[in-house]
Parts: sequence; C-alpha cells; structure tokens
Amino acid sequence: MLNTFPGGPTPVMRQFEMLKAAGFDGVEPRSHLPQDEVLRARDATGLEIPSVTCGTHSRMLAQPNPGAQQNGIDGIQQALRDAKRYGASSILVVPGIVSETITYQQNWDRTQAGIRACLPLAEALGVKMAIENVWNNFLLSPMEAAQYVDSFKSPAVGFHLDIGNLMYVGWPEQWIRVLGARTAKVHIKEFSRKKMNEAGKRHGFEVEYLEGDNDWPAIMKALDEVGYRSWAIVEPAYRPAGVEAAVRLKQISEKLDRIIAS
Repeated sequence: MLNTFPGGPTPVMRQFEMLKAAGFDGVEPRSHLPQDEVLRARDATGLEIPSVTCGTHSRMLAQPNPGAQQNGIDGIQQALRDAKRYGASSILVVPGIVSETITYQQNWDRTQAGIRACLPLAEALGVKMAIENVWNNFLLSPMEAAQYVDSFKSPAVGFHLDIGNLMYVGWPEQWIRVLGARTAKVHIKEFSRKKMNEAGKRHGFEVEYLEGDNDWPAIMKALDEVGYRSWAIVEPAYRPAGVEAAVRLKQISEKLDRIIAS
C-alpha cells in the first residue's frame, strides 16, 4: 500500500524501484496521482497495480451536505478511471462513517446511494468497488458486511478485507469464510490484542509482523478454503525508528513471504 511507504517524501518512480528491489510483485497506489507518472513507474519496474485506494474521497459519502456527497461520488469515479488505466481490477472504498451526528441508518443510506451512483461506470469499466472494513463504527460483523455487498446485486461490488482492522471485533478466519468469494482483495496488517487491552485500541497496531495475535496459519487456511487467489497487500502500521526505507521494505517483504507460507 503506497500510502504506508516508509521514510519521508519519495518520488513515485523511486518508490516503485525500491519496492521492486525489496521483492514485491505489485503496489497499491492512491487515486488522483498523475496517471502518466504512475504508468511510467509501473512500466519501468514491471510492478503490477492490482488495486487503487480512494478512502479519503469515499468517506465523504456519509456527510449530510449534498455537495460533499457529490465530491465523494466524483472521487470514487476518478479512482475507477485510474484503476482502469493502470490495469487494476478493483478500488478500495471506505463506506462512510458512523458518529454521534451521523447515525448508522443515515450512513447505510448515504453510502448505498453514493456507491449505486457509481455502479454504471464501474460495470462499464469492469472495475470492482471493494468495500473495506475500517474503524468507522460500521459493518461490525461478517454477516452484515456480506449483506451490504449483496444488497447492490452487482458483480462490480465486493469486499476489501483488512485483517488487522477487524481483530478487535472478531477473528479473521471467521470473516473470510462468511465473505467467501465476495473478498476481492486482502490487506495484511498485524494487531496485538494484548497491547490494545493494556494501552488502548490504536496501540494494538504497534507490533511487528508475526509478533501480534493474528493466527496467520488459520487465516491462510481459510483463504485457501474459500478459493481466494488474489493479492496479499501489506499495509504496515508499525514503523520502527531508525530503520532506513530500503531495509524496512526488505524486512516487510520477507515477513510477507513467511505469512503467505504459514
């Protein structure tokens, strides 16, 4: 996930080169980057682009302001066009947010309407809108996540399963089996329930890959059982101090190999 690239600001071409050198096969950029610049980096390195993120824009679908909702729709549609040009099969869509001022029902209705407005373009382009489970107080069980996806009655809507994000509400292997073929992409993220319980929820991400509470053998077994054959996209939340970007990328790549083989 390019948004989690370690170190300071780095040109897109250099990011792609460093990812390739570290052993990665692909990269997930955000939407609204200069398309030609991304394509030059893709073609020069041979990295594939399986997914494009547009979380910042898709969160806006929850807002009561029609102008903000339209900005969310426009952002998703741009992400779909980016994905099509890059050869990506899906985009990551954050389904709004539930808060003290935005009710669960309002978020359901507004995000449904916004995503439905993007369905014709997604279907025409052949790019799936993959709904991600994030800490937005919404879609808190796999049954509900499956219902949300199915409600669109379209192959252009699927699920982008973030392993780490769901660790505080359940067990990834259970979500995987319920979601089944709905899962379009998977984010690989570590989480420590121990740290969450001791220091607070967000501190659960402050753990190295393979040192948290993720049962990776069970997770990989469940993915095999449902026939998942798409990408494992790392979204490293833990950033150790004093480690150079190239070294950190290699560490993450090697740990991903171990996770997939578990």
